[in-house]
Amino acid sequence: MRKAHVLAIDQGTSATKALLMDAAGEVVSLGSAPLLQSHPGPGLVEQDALALLGSVRTAVADCLAGRDPRTVAGVALSTQRESVVMWETATGRPVAPLVSWQDQRGLQRAAELHRAGMSEEIRCRTGLPLDPMFSALKMGALLDEHDPSRARSRAGQLRLGTVDAFLLHALTGNPVTEIGNASRTQLMDITTGDWHDELLSLFNVPRAALSDIVNSNGPFGDLKGLDPLADGTPVLAVLGDSHAALFAHAGWRAGVVKATYGSGSSIMTVAGGPEPTGSVCSTIAWSTGQPTYAYEANIRSSGRTLTWLAELLGASVDQLVELAADPAADTGGVTLVPAFGGLGAPWWDATALPVLAGFDLGTKRCHVARAALESVALQVGDVLAALPGLHHVVADGGLSRSDALMQLQADIANVSVARTRHHQLSAAGAAHLAGLALDLWTAAELERRAEEDQRVFTPIWDAPHRRTAVARWHRHVAAARDLGTRGK
Repeated sequence: MRKAHVLAIDQGTSATKALLMDAAGEVVSLGSAPLLQSHPGPGLVEQDALALLGSVRTAVADCLAGRDPRTVAGVALSTQRESVVMWETATGRPVAPLVSWQDQRGLQRAAELHRAGMSEEIRCRTGLPLDPMFSALKMGALLDEHDPSRARSRAGQLRLGTVDAFLLHALTGNPVTEIGNASRTQLMDITTGDWHDELLSLFNVPRAALSDIVNSNGPFGDLKGLDPLADGTPVLAVLGDSHAALFAHAGWRAGVVKATYGSGSSIMTVAGGPEPTGSVCSTIAWSTGQPTYAYEANIRSSGRTLTWLAELLGASVDQLVELAADPAADTGGVTLVPAFGGLGAPWWDATALPVLAGFDLGTKRCHVARAALESVALQVGDVLAALPGLHHVVADGGLSRSDALMQLQADIANVSVARTRHHQLSAAGAAHLAGLALDLWTAAELERRAEEDQRVFTPIWDAPHRRTAVARWHRHVAAARDLGTRGK
């Protein structure tokens, strides 16, 4: 039987999704399983690691229901990146909850390292600013709680890793992690592609607790016990979710900037080398022998802002987006700065506090909904202004389905924004990389597909309107940062 399908698993913050793609690049089946977060204390964000693994099994079974799993030639993984799992090497059993990329428990240690003058050295080595979002500080905090002497982790009895490492160990038994995900830990030297001894010492994470770094096309090993797939089905590709979305847009082309609108947002474009620039990060997007570097900026709260507001107002996210999308809608003077857990790029201010300003007794929920939606576009606009070589913005992620948000983005950034007709871009990007390994398609074919069936939004605001909106936003961002400074 010809094995003409790739199964892609996209393990994200709020759900795990599975996608079955045929040799023509068409999605023929989908499956999904939701995931919950818990907030056990201020700044703490966790998930159940076993529930996460269970969601992978559920999504795969859902996707393949009624289909012959023998047609699957290989599997690809797209995963949330900076989140950290700790598990027993011998059993694979998690010994603590997953610590989310949104978690801020490393804030105090980050401040200590900053006062010690280590920020610039860390950024030069890793391409990343010293910030609790990245994995190293979370790993140190988990070890302080569960292995304070580091005896078990130094002996290799406990293992720490990003979600890809945890899933690969659980599903293949292979102790490896993909290089793009490893580049987000702040423990890897971005120029050598290996764990760096000085960084490991600085964050107090033993090398023996980490998985071996491999390319984005492996080798990763073969699956065992992921029903209904046959044991021995190979894992052919692994990418971080934002990197996978860039790959799906054929984002290796110069000048293409990918903006993902998920719980948070990732804005990314390929770079010529590992050196960071301005207020944006450098990262490894993928490597199939030679690394492809990228500039990236991360926003902590975009879609999460809408879910928070929906919970607060007793509405659904769809209802809020519909309110905000009304042609007559405006903010009524309201500005929302969603600094939940601080502000990410381009500010990188972990102490900033949320601000809701400009409301009065006449403020209605439609005004606040519109302010929430505008906060997403304004944050992304700040990042786009900091990226070099911007020619073309391509959008993906759940919130990109909002025409109102896409138009706002074009207006605020004063650039055309193209939205693909496909919404499962992270899964598709991982599948595309796996399909290259199987010779199902070529890079040129992927470039052609990326241009098909896009809807393009072009700016309609005039320059004074744009300047006024951005200036008002920046005043309130300054207030959010000032409040955080006063609260120290």
